[in-house]
Amino acid sequence: MRVALCQIDSTVGDFAGNVARIVEFTRRAAVLRAEMVVFPELALCGYPPEDLLVRPSFRQAHDAALAELTLAVPRHLAVLVGCVAENETAGTLGGRPLHNAVALLRDGEASIVARKSLLPTYDVFDESRYFEPWKAPEQNVVTIAGRRVGIVVCEDGWNDEHFFDQRSYAIDPVQRVVQAGAEMVVNLSASPWSRGKEEFRYRMVAAAAARHRVPMLYVNSVGGDVELQFDGGSLAVKATGVAAQPVAFREQLILVDTEQAWTQTPAPVAVEAMQQAAIVQGIRAYVHKFGFQNVVIGLSGGIDSALVATLAVDALGRDHVVGIGMPSTFSSEHSVVDARQLADRLGIAFHLLPIAPLQASFNTVLQPVFGQAPSGLAEENLQSRMRGVLLMAFANQHGHLVLTTGNKSECAVGYCTIYGDTNGALAPIADLWKTEVWALSRWLNREGERIPSRSIEKAPSAELRPGQLDTDSLPPYAELDLVLRCLIEEDLSVEITAKRTGMSRERVAALFAKVQAAEWKRYQYPPTLRVSDRCWSGRRMPVAHRYREQ
Repeated sequence: MRVALCQIDSTVGDFAGNVARIVEFTRRAAVLRAEMVVFPELALCGYPPEDLLVRPSFRQAHDAALAELTLAVPRHLAVLVGCVAENETAGTLGGRPLHNAVALLRDGEASIVARKSLLPTYDVFDESRYFEPWKAPEQNVVTIAGRRVGIVVCEDGWNDEHFFDQRSYAIDPVQRVVQAGAEMVVNLSASPWSRGKEEFRYRMVAAAAARHRVPMLYVNSVGGDVELQFDGGSLAVKATGVAAQPVAFREQLILVDTEQAWTQTPAPVAVEAMQQAAIVQGIRAYVHKFGFQNVVIGLSGGIDSALVATLAVDALGRDHVVGIGMPSTFSSEHSVVDARQLADRLGIAFHLLPIAPLQASFNTVLQPVFGQAPSGLAEENLQSRMRGVLLMAFANQHGHLVLTTGNKSECAVGYCTIYGDTNGALAPIADLWKTEVWALSRWLNREGERIPSRSIEKAPSAELRPGQLDTDSLPPYAELDLVLRCLIEEDLSVEITAKRTGMSRERVAALFAKVQAAEWKRYQYPPTLRVSDRCWSGRRMPVAHRYREQ
């Protein structure tokens, strides 16, 4: 069978746009003489629709769009598209009112041929809030072009007892459809990317193809939805290999013939290349889907703001990025030089707004309530907040969005100022550890120095007081990140973290206390582009609690 795998970028709630995109791809597939065309999970309404699903008007708009789409696609094609379907037993047997489903569009008619059985409620997912799990996945088999096609939806393919050491669910829908006679299995997915996800996903799909001895077709969404970055990476896999190289972070129609030999092996991709692509997609999608064109970034001369500016240029183009340097009385001369050099190399507009006059004014105004107390944390934080005010004023005046420049290491331990450097509409690198920030920056410089080498090599400093360095209050980032990965990404105990990293138990406990104490800051942080399995919304910790690990 000739199958067109269509990884598309659906926007949540843009029914007209999503219908138009699906029609465009089906017509392209028809020209290529495809017999079956497959689109991702919930492609019709976009993923994740969240509480829009509880609004009757949204469901009505969805059903109207499905009816329109049914009549618009070529009649002779079999089109599988992710959609929402009513749970017909909800009124009598209870349960959620909807299913996460798949519609087959053929001959001017639409029929629901599959429903999702395994509903993820972990990390960034919360599908059990809206959908009823399907209890009979073996019924998700339909005949198309004379072949029996088993259909599963995203998580349904992530529970193979022979692949996973510990399964999360009692059933394996892939096994069920194969036992029901499926000659091939199609998985419609909306699987967001995180570090190493593409390699793991291939191994999982390949293991299923080898085990069940049937072709496995995996179609994934692409595009950004605020935090979530869908990478596509659609796959057609047999036990002998893949039909074509997966394409990441762009829309693609992949035509495969299930009767041909598939022998390719996916080419490895550097993690930095995937991180760059994910963040660039995330910036572009966030800015454009909110109706903006331009961004502004505070450039300190340091590595974090340099990396954000570089990625913003990759996403939007140099004419749509503005940098502002805001040196204080404590800023080093090289900070301004490095910031200006970065702007020159990127070709972006750059403005210098020194905050020394603001510092003097604030000191005068606050003197009656501050008294003659020596400079301290309040005055240090004021510098960051002054800069935040200037950035927001520029953004308001010129219709820009502010990009926040904090990284995951600093945010995790509270090394950031609320209403200061946390200001902004989006935090592009707040899910990158500081060591990853350096690695990605060096990778971006692999063919020429885009980011000034001094910004990469110099010791990190907030420059809020004379001679200040990050290591005054934190371990070196190479040590800190190892500990934070254990505590945050793996949820290891203080004891085990100390043994694994070689850091003293007392110091690990002190860092963990910082992490717990900073939770209220993380709660107020701007939306963060997810590139790991434990990003902000995927790590659900109570903001107010008194638990301290002993």
